[in-house]
Amino acid sequence: MKALAVTDGWGIDHLQMIERSFPEPGPGQVRVRMQAASLNYRDYLAVLGKTGRWPQPFVPFSDGAGVIDAVGPEVAGVEIGQPVCPLFYQRWLQGPPSERYRPWVLGGTQEGVLQQQAVFNAEGVITPPVGWSAVESATLPCAGLTAWRAVAEEGQIKPGSSVLVQGTGGVSIFALQFAKAMGARVIVTSSSDAKLERARSLGADETINYRSTTDWSAAVNDLTEGEGVDLVVEVGGAETFNPSIGCTRTGGRILLIGVLSGFRQEILVPSIFAKQLHVIGISVGNREHFANMVRFIERHALEPVVDHVWPWEQTADALRAMERAGHFGKLCVEIS
Repeated sequence: MKALAVTDGWGIDHLQMIERSFPEPGPGQVRVRMQAASLNYRDYLAVLGKTGRWPQPFVPFSDGAGVIDAVGPEVAGVEIGQPVCPLFYQRWLQGPPSERYRPWVLGGTQEGVLQQQAVFNAEGVITPPVGWSAVESATLPCAGLTAWRAVAEEGQIKPGSSVLVQGTGGVSIFALQFAKAMGARVIVTSSSDAKLERARSLGADETINYRSTTDWSAAVNDLTEGEGVDLVVEVGGAETFNPSIGCTRTGGRILLIGVLSGFRQEILVPSIFAKQLHVIGISVGNREHFANMVRFIERHALEPVVDHVWPWEQTADALRAMERAGHFGKLCVEIS
């Protein structure tokens, strides 16, 4: 079978198609014929070697979808032909985060999904929403679930809550969709008026172009009559964190998810406790969160926003599109 792997160094130019033997599922395992994968910024960093220097050949990407094509001994509850998504955290099934789950991450400590067939623990795969294609389903394991946990599991959003969503990438668009379906008022920021217009078509109540409105934190406060928002979906990192503090209401929540603008920043610590903020780091979610998300998606008939799909032989082009950051929603590849 074929797999895409980073070999002989790190970087997009080191991504090559390789041949390997077909894997066989052991006790408690299933084999999945992978049909699609989606990109996250983390996957781009992994290909560059910035999330760890894993043994090579290194098969990247955490988010995929396919169908079960073989079942090992001692497996119940799944069947051949069943559509599934592998979980990002293969062993985090329920309960709070724990250090013991961190060594079992796809596209990092564990091989990723850019291969024609892959073996997972039976509990490490889950059924996506009914009727979704493999490409659509592949958007969920990281981006969809991260947004769901931020808005629904940790954010405590309810009808009438106010939410600030930064940008229009995969996590941000899912957060917009989930928050609107929950009855929240959503403000979206972007550097592109065209993207902001698309965000409004998805239900964004107000939009701010942070290029033309450089003090976007003040603009958020103006839109909320000086109160600030209940929840910020913080994906920017270094350059956006302090403005996020400034436009979150007293007692509000900042869900820290991304590092698109960098890793380090000086923080005025008193501003956090003076406003009594809840700052919560989010790293995807568990199997139970995923099941909750699927039920919500089906109940509200939500659909993912996919910007572009490439054949997996052109995954390097998909990664360069991620590098340019001009996309709206998710970037995906189809695995032949």
